Amino acid sequence: MTSDYIYDSEYSASVFAPDAIKYKNFENCIFNQCDFRECDFQTVAFIDCTFFDCNFTDAKINYVSLRDVWFTRCNFTNVNFAMTDQLIYEFNFKDCLLDYTKFYALKLRKMQFINCSMISVDFMGCDLTEALFDNCNLRRAVFIDTIANKADFSTSYDFTIDPEKSKLKKAVFSTDGLKGLLGKYDLVIKD
Repeated sequence: MTSDYIYDSEYSASVFAPDAIKYKNFENCIFNQCDFRECDFQTVAFIDCTFFDCNFTDAKINYVSLRDVWFTRCNFTNVNFAMTDQLIYEFNFKDCLLDYTKFYALKLRKMQFINCSMISVDFMGCDLTEALFDNCNLRRAVFIDTIANKADFSTSYDFTIDPEKSKLKKAVFSTDGLKGLLGKYDLVIKD
């Protein structure tokens, strides 16, 4: 019988079976090139963990706790984070593929998205206060009823955000990003 609490372990090139992580707590663990596509994330906690080059494509991430977790070069295509535990959590992404991911109605304050592809990501109803979008492709990302006060979009690109449908007080944008804010007005903005 395996333990429900795993501490200070490292996993490399592991393909996790559907029930392999169910009801487990991982603390201070490192995951390298692991495949989580078939996993059942029911009542799973990751605390102080890092993930490198892992595949979560289409994974059902329900009732998972993510506390001080970093994902680097991971694939989250078509993953729905809306059911993650929001009590105490913090997770960030660097060089990740997040296309078609859903963060619907989550509180993602101070979240960091660094150099990520985020095509058609759903941020509807999210709190992105002070979030960092550093060099991210936000093509067709949905920002409706989103709170993005003090969020930094200055180096990100290809986004469309309607300032009348989201809160953007003191959010940071570059002059190149202005067309993404003014798109609905059908203005011509020249460099």
